[in-house]
Amino acid sequence: MKLLAAFVLLAIAARAQAAEYDCLIEAFETVDVRSPVEALIASIPVRRGDLVTRGQVVVKLESAAERASLDLARARAAAQGELKAAEARLDLARKKWERAEQLHKQNFISSTARDEAEAEFRLATEQVRQATEAKELAELEAKRSYEVLALRTLRSPFAGIVIDKFQSPGEMATTNINQPILKLARIDPLHVEVVLPVASYGGIKVGMKGSVVPEKPLLGSYSARVKVVDRVVDAASGTFGVRLELPNPKGVIPAGVKCRVSFE
Repeated sequence: MKLLAAFVLLAIAARAQAAEYDCLIEAFETVDVRSPVEALIASIPVRRGDLVTRGQVVVKLESAAERASLDLARARAAAQGELKAAEARLDLARKKWERAEQLHKQNFISSTARDEAEAEFRLATEQVRQATEAKELAELEAKRSYEVLALRTLRSPFAGIVIDKFQSPGEMATTNINQPILKLARIDPLHVEVVLPVASYGGIKVGMKGSVVPEKPLLGSYSARVKVVDRVVDAASGTFGVRLELPNPKGVIPAGVKCRVSFE
């Protein structure tokens, strides 16, 4: 029985490898570029069909107010006057307290005068602490202002191509999910989606190579590798899905074309 089962699996695998199946070449991923804030669009330095790199600026929003806030926050964070003055007062108060301690031990001043000098020192210490905290808060505010300004520059999350442009400079960008500014697609690598009959299940394994032939006018055969084999079969049609990954470093293969695939 074991030999028979093994023979059946080998026969299924051979049949699957020898046959050709219809498939569809798709983009690896697509992204709608939307604004995270409500703002006017200042510029869109890319057009439909342009290639973009990861991190490339694709949209700039109006940011004059945010830049001014960042400059102000940085100036406050860099200011040293209040902290330096507080440290100078603390140094003077420390010296007065130390002097008062010595004079009190020699009975030249009263305990009240000594206590006043100590209280002045403790007050100066607290003022230094407050000035230090204010400077730290100013530095955090500068960081926050920088992040707010960064939201006004939208960058491509991957290397790909601009599929479409929905808005233009001067229009209002919104956070509405139904109102993207651009649509980008990653086309290297590509996904090849194929639906196989359930009889082929078990004959196709992750890591297997496939030969993909796009529809005309594209010429040639391209090597792809199986990345996903669905573990759930569609009972109605008696089929299951397989996804292959197709390298496309030069971008010569467009996404969205039909193809034929055979498994090696």
